[in-house]
Amino acid sequence: MTLGLSGGYVAAASSALLRDGVACGACFQVRCRNTRICRGGGVKVILTDLNESNDTDLVLSRPAFVAMARHTAAGELEKLGTVDVEYKRIPCEHTKNLSIKVEEKSQRPNLLAIKFLYQGGQTDIVAVDVAQAGSSDWRFMSRVYGPVWSTSRAPPGPLQLRMVVTGGYGGKWVYAQSEALPVDWGTGSVFDLGVQITDIARGVAAKDCK
Repeated sequence: MTLGLSGGYVAAASSALLRDGVACGACFQVRCRNTRICRGGGVKVILTDLNESNDTDLVLSRPAFVAMARHTAAGELEKLGTVDVEYKRIPCEHTKNLSIKVEEKSQRPNLLAIKFLYQGGQTDIVAVDVAQAGSSDWRFMSRVYGPVWSTSRAPPGPLQLRMVVTGGYGGKWVYAQSEALPVDWGTGSVFDLGVQITDIARGVAAKDCK
């Protein structure tokens, strides 16, 4: 699904950038520093995987890597394979609302694992709570990895969700509109949360990598 969202412009990132999966789904602007063969604007990519070698901060997919080249220099850039780049995190922009997918490991009614999709803005989701719709008895969920959160104590549906999002300075609660999941939620289903995150992180500077 991520490939479809980004047109195949994805990247694997070092452990420092991915931060134990917290930055999975984050958007970055990547620009090749070889101005002879590369365009000035660079490309926008979504972080999707861990680059375990740590030899470089980012490993771009082939479509994203080639897209950095000037019109007639794609072949030359591909032959180089590795280039110096500069990059910075940028806001993600999606045409859809923030949504969740119920993961296959879920078992109604109590074991619930969800994956966040279409997360906009330039923030991190750092906490997720779930409660029965209309109730104030919120129960925390634990991060499994990246955008996947789970709990073995999900209350009976329908369910409501709230999230803490942070861009570096503090955080704020974001509430899904009304019922996030119906009574009969099932694995593989995708639910629109009726909200989108548009906040921008502060104090994030561009950085060089090789």
